[in-house]
Amino acid sequence: MSSGAQTETYNDKVVRQFAVMTVVWGVVGMLVGVFIAAQMYWPALNFDTSWLSFGRLRPLHTNAVIFAFGGCGLFATSLYVVQRTCHVRLISDRLAAFVFWGWQAVIVLAAITLPLGLTQSKEYAELIWPIDLLITAVWVAYAWLFFGTIAKRRVKHIFVANWFYGSYVIAVALLHIVNNLAIPTDLLHSYPVYAGAVDAMAQWWYGHNAVGFFLTTGFLGMMYYFVPRQAGRPIYSYRLSIVHFWALIAVYMWAGPHHLQYTAIPDWAQSLGMVFSLILLAPSWGGAINGIMTLSGAWHKLRTDPIIKFLIVAISFYMMSTFEGPMMSIKTVNALSHYTDWTIGHVHSGALGWVAMITIGSIYALIPRVLGLKEMASMKMIDQHFWLHTVGVVLYIVAMWIAGIQQGLMARATNPDGTLAYAWIEILEFNYPFYLVRFLGGVLIVAGMALMCINVWRTFRLAKAPAESPVLPVAGAHA
Repeated sequence: MSSGAQTETYNDKVVRQFAVMTVVWGVVGMLVGVFIAAQMYWPALNFDTSWLSFGRLRPLHTNAVIFAFGGCGLFATSLYVVQRTCHVRLISDRLAAFVFWGWQAVIVLAAITLPLGLTQSKEYAELIWPIDLLITAVWVAYAWLFFGTIAKRRVKHIFVANWFYGSYVIAVALLHIVNNLAIPTDLLHSYPVYAGAVDAMAQWWYGHNAVGFFLTTGFLGMMYYFVPRQAGRPIYSYRLSIVHFWALIAVYMWAGPHHLQYTAIPDWAQSLGMVFSLILLAPSWGGAINGIMTLSGAWHKLRTDPIIKFLIVAISFYMMSTFEGPMMSIKTVNALSHYTDWTIGHVHSGALGWVAMITIGSIYALIPRVLGLKEMASMKMIDQHFWLHTVGVVLYIVAMWIAGIQQGLMARATNPDGTLAYAWIEILEFNYPFYLVRFLGGVLIVAGMALMCINVWRTFRLAKAPAESPVLPVAGAHA
């Protein structure tokens, strides 16, 4: 392959691989989610089998949707964007292949170990220590691939999406290593180096920032590339994007203690987490407004382009979630919401509304371009997917909001003599209809993902052969 800019091609093979696996793992992860939602309504669905129990399948669901579906989406889009915005090919095809196959190995190992009950019992960090070491190796390779490509870029400017992708790569490495420090006792078991309240603090420093840097900044990188690209408009405010980036980076790391309100950690740490959570509202909404206002002059595309619908509604859910989160961190609100399904509704408005929709929209925008096509096989199916997903998410989160707030109110209600007004079973009985609505919402979401699978398969069939996209000269427009 010639090194000339006109004949060199981008490495889109790894992008296509990650894009396909994003869809595959999305279906798998969401199917597991629907199954355990069904177990909440029909408990007999665990079939008295330990590896089908809610406690085993729930971490499988969270790891599958976050690290398999979300992770593959981040890998696919970041490796696509960094090449186009730097006007160079990835620095190493072999390293790219290792990152892809290594990450798939992590996912398969998680799918085997978690149902077997092999876990560290840390939220979003359940995987046992040998898998943690593999994650570290893959992540270092990914960082080398990403930043090495930026280092050899042919343009002086670093596109803003790469700042967000870069921050998520660095922060996730730091979070993963620090939170998973452990002393192995055998191949399947280890003891964490932390204990008690310190372990809780380290875990939720990791847990919240896994949300902040895996599920937020990386996907903001998608927003800053694919929204302007799909809209055919420049980002609304470059200056605001820089303010958004640095404000988010400065504030997010401090908000973790809001997960530990009214626990054994120091009161000042709880209050600090609350204050920084409230401050976090400003950069979050600033960035969201920047994304939505990019459509200025192109609002009509919301009627004609279903991919734009996915991207813009995703940003709307991002705004809602980043308002709701700080509000729920306030101690008086948290006293009502903590340990209720309101938290579940909040998490899924972010996960299914923001993360899933920005990923789905970006993958729909990306796949035709790495196959040498103008668009997906069926734009009508994308529109149908949009409505199935949107209605499913709304049913899910509204059901959990109502159930969660009522749970908090019923659990706090007392009789004049100070005894509890409701037994636990009465609260559970109230929840039952809402658990059924949540299940139905999940079914709609999985139905939408099934449509996506069909559409992606048909699109690949339309492509005669894998496309070779030439590296554009520096003066050219982004592909």
